[in-house]
Amino acid sequence: MSVTDPSDLRPVAPPPFARMGSVRPNSVGLARDGWRDAYHILLTLPVSAFLGVLAATYLCVNALFATLYLLDPGGVINARPGSFVDAFFFSVQTLGGLGYGVMSPKSLYANLVSTSEVFLGLLNLGIATGLLFARISKPTARIMFSNRAVVSPLNGEPTLMFRAANRRRNLVIEAEVSVTLIENVTTREGSVLRRFQELNVVRSRTPLFFMTWQVMHVIDEVSPLWGETTKSLFDKQAEILVVIKGMDETFASTIHARTSYMPDEIVWGGRLADIFTTDPAGVRHIDFRKFHDVEAAR
Repeated sequence: MSVTDPSDLRPVAPPPFARMGSVRPNSVGLARDGWRDAYHILLTLPVSAFLGVLAATYLCVNALFATLYLLDPGGVINARPGSFVDAFFFSVQTLGGLGYGVMSPKSLYANLVSTSEVFLGLLNLGIATGLLFARISKPTARIMFSNRAVVSPLNGEPTLMFRAANRRRNLVIEAEVSVTLIENVTTREGSVLRRFQELNVVRSRTPLFFMTWQVMHVIDEVSPLWGETTKSLFDKQAEILVVIKGMDETFASTIHARTSYMPDEIVWGGRLADIFTTDPAGVRHIDFRKFHDVEAAR
């Protein structure tokens, strides 16, 4: 097998298919969980959308109770009869426990409504606090991957290589990496299936992952990549999926990170630039400015 693909280091047109996980398929016939999955939805929303949901809920609750207060004209002292604005801001004061004293409930009905609103306010405060804490305290990985993978000789054998780095300066304990080739295959019956094949790496785990990790897969006769080229991988709509997981010592929880390499992101005949240097005092340095650089194989 030749290490150098005809494309060499020249740019390749992007694939006409989507990266795995970037586009979610439309589900037909699957029942919606609705409010039963609201907690998961709120935890996975973007920050702006999450804050928007909280703000919209807050305004809707106040508008609802303002409408209830309007049902009893004169039930709130110093509130103008029929004024939605006064009723709304009285609801804001009640829900937040501000107690300015300018307006206060007068009738039994208004007192019952304000009591219900105070209870709902405490409940909403607890839910909002719990959601915010869950989002802030959720363990996250700060692992970065090289933009491109390369195929270059290693001990005389073509080897797929890419690297990862822990952007935090803490330790990821018992880190593991899995590399999977995802491609389309056609059965004898003519059906097209999406096949997952594991790519065995030279070192699949490391007891301590705190700086960089160069992941390597030897392309020998038993490798699913044996005989493949950029064009053949394009034809199969192939993608190389990478998942790293381990125990973060700071969070004391399992974290994970993933990326994938499309056919146009694999440089055949290239090599990852050397990022390690040693100064005159013998101290080693890592130059992350070259982390994504690819050079021609020597």
